[in-house]
Amino acid sequence: MSANTAFDKVTMFGADWCGDCRRSKRLLDGLGVDYDYVDTVAVEDAADRARAISGRMNIPVIVFPDGSHLVEPSDPELREKLAAV
Repeated sequence: MSANTAFDKVTMFGADWCGDCRRSKRLLDGLGVDYDYVDTVAVEDAADRARAISGRMNIPVIVFPDGSHLVEPSDPELREKLAAV
């Protein structure tokens, strides 16, 4: 899968051990967002895919259907982006 692959819904690459991932997941769940969660530990190439998208090692990487992404967003950043898509 290339970094330019389109996502048809919000997709979050994260891991259970990551505090920022848990926080972003809690926000998405609380807002009732329909999203795919890709566990970078459990899914073999997920960490590589997230790195290809963001160019960074950091998670969460949250990809939006418009092709944009956020890395380690704050709750206000994530809320603002969700309101715009």
